[in-house]
Amino acid sequence: MRYAIPLIFMAGAAFADSPVVTGATANKAGDSWRFSVTLTHPDTGWDDYADGWRVEDLQGQVLGLRELAHPHVNEQPFTRSLSGVSVPKGTKIVHIRARSNVDGWSEEVFKLELE
Repeated sequence: MRYAIPLIFMAGAAFADSPVVTGATANKAGDSWRFSVTLTHPDTGWDDYADGWRVEDLQGQVLGLRELAHPHVNEQPFTRSLSGVSVPKGTKIVHIRARSNVDGWSEEVFKLELE
């Protein structure tokens, strides 16, 4: 019986809602890129909210990070941008990954083709 509580806790964590990237665009501006990313997450307030997203190359190297400083309880989905992202020459595809303050980085990525 002493194992019942940890198993219930782990099962609950497995069904938590991770933030989802529902759309993204990228525009080249000189030597860098500007990314606009749309997220959805059932933010409940400061206790559980989407708190960031990042641009990764296909090997998982982080190219840019956008921190989200507050919950978006009444603004779903929402879009935020990040400028000045350096993308290696010849890169054709990047991944966008979202994070919540409770669940951390999502395993799901959004594939974005660069033009």
